[in-house]
Amino acid sequence: QVQLVESGGGLVRPGDSLRLSCVASGFTFFVTPMSWVRQAPGKGLEMIASINAGAGGTNYEDAVKGRFIISRDNAKNMVFLEMNRLKVEDTAMYYCVRGLQTLGDRGQGTQVTVSS
Repeated sequence: QVQLVESGGGLVRPGDSLRLSCVASGFTFFVTPMSWVRQAPGKGLEMIASINAGAGGTNYEDAVKGRFIISRDNAKNMVFLEMNRLKVEDTAMYYCVRGLQTLGDRGQGTQVTVSS
């Protein structure tokens, strides 16, 4: 079955960087678009970045554009989210998602907390 396992979250200060990783299994990864979504405390799921299969074209939500970079390694069935210049408002649970739908299959998430 589909399995997605995220890692790399933590407690950081504003301005710091983090790199999230997601290992995927149970489906044909290299032909599948992948996304990262997040859920801040008391808020709904928010799609923040996606990457297509093949050439790997990317899209970003405005709040993270220019700070976050999504990438993938098809040989390892992994997708990454490099997060730079983190802000307090980036605090959320981050999920790796199969496909381009916010409510697609996702893992258990990894917590990112940005606090001074």
